[in-house]
Amino acid sequence: MRDFEYEAPLSLEQTVTLLKSNNGAARVLAGGTDLIDHVRTGRLTPDLIIDVKKLMELNVLDAADSGLRLGAAVPCYLIYGNETICSQYSALTDSCKIIGGIQTQSRASVGGNLCNSGPAADSIPSLIALNAVCKITGPDGTREVPVAEFCTGPSQNVLQPGELLVEINIPAPAANSGSHYRRFIPRNEMDIAVVGVGASVTLDESGENFVSARIGLAAVGPTPIFAEEAGNVLAGQPVNDESIAKAAAAAQAIATPIDDMRGTKEFRLHLTGVLTERVVKAAVERARGN
Repeated sequence: MRDFEYEAPLSLEQTVTLLKSNNGAARVLAGGTDLIDHVRTGRLTPDLIIDVKKLMELNVLDAADSGLRLGAAVPCYLIYGNETICSQYSALTDSCKIIGGIQTQSRASVGGNLCNSGPAADSIPSLIALNAVCKITGPDGTREVPVAEFCTGPSQNVLQPGELLVEINIPAPAANSGSHYRRFIPRNEMDIAVVGVGASVTLDESGENFVSARIGLAAVGPTPIFAEEAGNVLAGQPVNDESIAKAAAAAQAIATPIDDMRGTKEFRLHLTGVLTERVVKAAVERARGN
């Protein structure tokens, strides 16, 4: 591992100053479960690593009536250990429970997973499905970006030099809502999704018709994908196999997978349809209170 400087600032302002003064040569450490490995293997060569675990703003975890505030440095185990989050934002807790093992989950954060911006990231489809928004702070102040627009390419995102992801905000779910995330992996020894699907649905009072839906896909494009049309296909339709199959077909239509060691394009397209159907049906059951 190459030499680098280390800082653990105690204020958000100091963090932004350090990021700006190093002009892209600094990297932020929240959990470090990806960052340290990338530095060790030479994939990243930062001059400075900035540990943000001590920043109050990045450790907020508040599930209130208005929605969920999730600090970018909050570790996964605190998220799925919160009963309110498990109940109201279940797709997110589904993701957090499968990001690495227990040791990884004690350090890894959803914010770090998002900033790593991997096409197969497990948390991002759930965040997309839950309509999450990023709060970003930098030298020019604070701005907000929907998670659906955050990733711009493999391991690339909208963060500019000097900017920092501070918080992820998720609106409170409507009545009769449910969500779920599921992935397919080739074997237990390879903990990377071949395909991942997150979905949230809102049903009418009868529980027999879709009011709205959002679907996010992982590992079937250069970035996680907001399958907007797949969700739109469900809006106003009855909850049945035919409606859900149409949404699955729409999700397959937006997917642009590649062949790699984990699976072929054809296999990934097939999985996209299968997982979309299963995830939507599971989200429906949760919306019905089952």
